[in-house]
Amino acid sequence: MSALPLVFGPDPVFRKKAKSVETVDDNIRELIADMFETLYQEQGAGIGANMVGVLKRIIVIDLKEGGEKQPLAMINPEILQASTETQIFEEASLSFPGISAKIERPSRVTVRFLDEQGEQRELDAEGFLSAVIQHEMDYLEGRTFLDHLSRVKRDGLLRKYRKLWR
Repeated sequence: MSALPLVFGPDPVFRKKAKSVETVDDNIRELIADMFETLYQEQGAGIGANMVGVLKRIIVIDLKEGGEKQPLAMINPEILQASTETQIFEEASLSFPGISAKIERPSRVTVRFLDEQGEQRELDAEGFLSAVIQHEMDYLEGRTFLDHLSRVKRDGLLRKYRKLWR
């Protein structure tokens, strides 16, 4: 396992849709292990494969609840159901360091995905986990959390981001 380099915005990879994983094999499992290594090194809650420059439909999440690692890898995740009830969390991204914004999303989602053995699973997620799943899945669709903002708010945050990293 080795950490992969993060891609930083704005990069064209964040506007591209990730491709479905056809076969869950040792190469995919190695990519997932490397993504987790990156996640832990960067002390994040989740990453989509686009964030390490790979256009595959994979996200990894670990909220480390209670201080314990609880890794969750989702291959080809698909939201089956989303609540009409919403919640707002302050969201940020390892690929856009130094900026964050309040984002409103459904408070509960049901997600179907393949696990690291290629087995189909479903997960009912709510609260922060639901927000993280939706945030990371946005990357797979060629979107970022900034796309949930008004143009004025998004442009202001991007100006701030560019100033921070000059």
